Amino acid sequence: MPLLDAFARPLENLRLSVTDRCNLRCQYCMPEKEYSWLPQPSVLTFEEIERVLGIFLRLGVKKVRLTGGEPLLRRDLEVLVAMVARQTGLRELAMTTNGVLLADKAELLRKAGLQRLTVSLDTLDAATFRLLARRDDLDKVIGGIDAARAAGFVDLKLDTVAIAGVNDHEVPALLAFAKERSAEIRFIEYMDVGGATQWKPESVVSRAQLLASIERVHGTVTPMPRDSAPAERFSLPDGTVFGVIASVTQPFCATCDRSRLTADGMWLKCLYATTGTDLRGLLRTGVSDAEIAGVITTEWHARRDRGAEVRAGIVDRKPLVERDELRATPHLEMHTRGG
Repeated sequence: MPLLDAFARPLENLRLSVTDRCNLRCQYCMPEKEYSWLPQPSVLTFEEIERVLGIFLRLGVKKVRLTGGEPLLRRDLEVLVAMVARQTGLRELAMTTNGVLLADKAELLRKAGLQRLTVSLDTLDAATFRLLARRDDLDKVIGGIDAARAAGFVDLKLDTVAIAGVNDHEVPALLAFAKERSAEIRFIEYMDVGGATQWKPESVVSRAQLLASIERVHGTVTPMPRDSAPAERFSLPDGTVFGVIASVTQPFCATCDRSRLTADGMWLKCLYATTGTDLRGLLRTGVSDAEIAGVITTEWHARRDRGAEVRAGIVDRKPLVERDELRATPHLEMHTRGG
């Protein structure tokens, strides 16, 4: 019997952040010059992650995605992957990465039991990459994508955040690139989440605009059946499949089965949540697994979060959190809570 929230949404997907550190400074996530980092002693150990994940799995979680920050900055990540992969009840183990360090890690991760990889790729142009990420690492990202394919990751996905006037003109070319690499690309509307302090409505490239851009170059776009995944999938006449994550213009809160655990054990039931449940405190104070499971069960039953839908109803929409509040409350940062 699945664990259901107040709107009958099951607890099935867990985004598990392993670090809040990142080696890029992307405009849509980390546009500021300075950040407050989680103190290292507060970050969950591998053993603590293994324990709390076991509790989530017994409560019905089937899919786990490792995130960050940039997860490959966590030392010996392949060891954690092996620990997670052997857990009973796990149906899918995936990871999202910016790809900069992937070339050296892809084979190790595959052998450790990682099943799926998603790599962020916002541009094919080196100058645009520098503008977006404030680093000169595009070649490393592409090398990481190729290494992932060579390591045997057949279910490889690419994520592109489309920003008007920055990289939106590259959408058809990015789709062609993904097809060449036998990867499925998902185009993501620029979201006003915590950390997106430069967000403004006119920077959003909508689902409708994305589809029109693709159709002009690649032909008729046909919708595919939808499930609870964030991406709405489409096919092209040649069989190519791609996705669109339209959290801004067409929120999908009604089917959201995802929650997030930060690197220091704060459990968040919505990407837009401003508060969470401190599971690290429970893990480190001698509380039993059954008691922790009881807390998670009670919190999920009470869950009524529909953050993206609420945001969509705001007429004069601005960034979710201003700069000063982010510095005071790092858990509001996107790089802390995981994507």
